[in-house]
Amino acid sequence: MLETTIAAIRPLDEPAMAAARELQGRLTKPAGSLGALEELSVRLAGLAGHCPPPLPEPAAVAIFAGDHGVHAQGVTPWPQEVTAQMIGNFLAGGAVVNAFARQAGASVTVVDVGVATPLPVAADPSAAPETVADGRTAAPGTVADGRTAAAGADAGAVPARDAPRLVAANVRPGTRDLAVTAALTRDEARAAVETGIRVAGELVDAGAGILLTGDMGIGNTTPAAALIAAFAGIDPAETTGRGTGVDDPTYARKVDVVRAALRRHAPDPADPLGVLAAVGGLEHAALAGLILGAAARRTPVLLDGVIAVSAALAAAAFAPHAVGAMVAGHRSAEPGATVALRRLGLEPLIDLGLRLGEGTGALLALPVVTGAVRVLHEVATFDSAGVAEK
Repeated sequence: MLETTIAAIRPLDEPAMAAARELQGRLTKPAGSLGALEELSVRLAGLAGHCPPPLPEPAAVAIFAGDHGVHAQGVTPWPQEVTAQMIGNFLAGGAVVNAFARQAGASVTVVDVGVATPLPVAADPSAAPETVADGRTAAPGTVADGRTAAAGADAGAVPARDAPRLVAANVRPGTRDLAVTAALTRDEARAAVETGIRVAGELVDAGAGILLTGDMGIGNTTPAAALIAAFAGIDPAETTGRGTGVDDPTYARKVDVVRAALRRHAPDPADPLGVLAAVGGLEHAALAGLILGAAARRTPVLLDGVIAVSAALAAAAFAPHAVGAMVAGHRSAEPGATVALRRLGLEPLIDLGLRLGEGTGALLALPVVTGAVRVLHEVATFDSAGVAEK
C-alpha cells in the first residue's frame, strides 16, 4: 500500500496553475491585493488539476492518538493516562477541537493507532461498548475492521460534525522508549503509516474535500523534536520546545533525551521509514500516511502544529511532491514547527502562539483556505462586472 500510494503522487498541474494566475489577474481587485491567498488558490488549482479548484468542503479532522515509551524519561509532568482520557473527551464533544470543529462544520474522527491504556466508552451511557480484536473497548459505532459507522448511516460515511467517532487501529500499546531502543520496528512504523493512508482514503471516498491533521499523545513533542532534528540535520536544542509548558529542569532533560536518542540511533533522513521507526511515534507515522494518502488523491491536507509538521517532513521524504497537497494552517509556538515549515517551504496562514495540538490551529485556518478558493469561484472579472481597469 505504501509504495503504490507514493507512486500515485504527482507534481502540481502547471496549466491549471497558470489558468488560476491568469484568472486572479482579471478579478475585480488590484493584482496581488489578496497577498498569500492568491498563491494558495493557485497551488490548490494545481493540486486539483483544473481552475477553479473545488471548494475545500466538507472538512474532516482526523485525530491520531498514541502513547510514548519515552514518557519514562520524565519529559513531561502529565500522566500517560491522559491520552486515553482525552479520547473520551473528544468522543463526548468536550475538547477545544470539538468546539472549533462545530464552528467550522467539520467532522471529527479519532484514530487509536497506539494508545497504551484502555479507552473509555463513548459518552452515551445507554450504548453498549463493542470489543475489538485485541480485547480493548472501543466507542459504540466502531467496528472490528477499523471503519466507523454513525448510527443509521452507511459504514465509512464522514461522521456528522456533532458525532465524533473512534477508529480502532491500534498497532501496539505505545512506542518503546526511544532513549533506550528504537521506538518501533520497521513493520510497526509501516503499519501506522498505512493506517493513515487508509483513513485518508476512507474520508475522501466518503466525500471530504479537505483533510485536517489532529493528534493526541502525552509526550509526543519529544519524538516530534527528534524527527525534525533528524530530517533537518540540526541540533535538537533548535527543535525542542516546552510542550505543555515544562519547567527548566524538565526542558533541559528533554533536550538531552532527544540529543542522546539521535546519537544512539543515527537515523538516516533518506530512509523516512527508518527515521519514524527509530525516534517517531505511532501518531506521527499515521499522520505521515494521512498526508501521503491525501496527496495521492489530489486532496488538500491542512496541517496543524508541531506534531503534524514533523510528520509532514517524513511524508516529504517519502514523496517530495506530497508537499503540493500541504497547507500550513498555523505556526506553532514550539520552535521545531518553524524549522520544519522552513524546510518544507511552507508559510503558515495564521500565527497566534498556539501549542495545543488536536487540530485546533488547522480548524481556525480552514476559513482562510475556503476563502482563497471561493474568490476564484465567485468574484467577478473586470469584463463581466463592467469595471474599468487601470
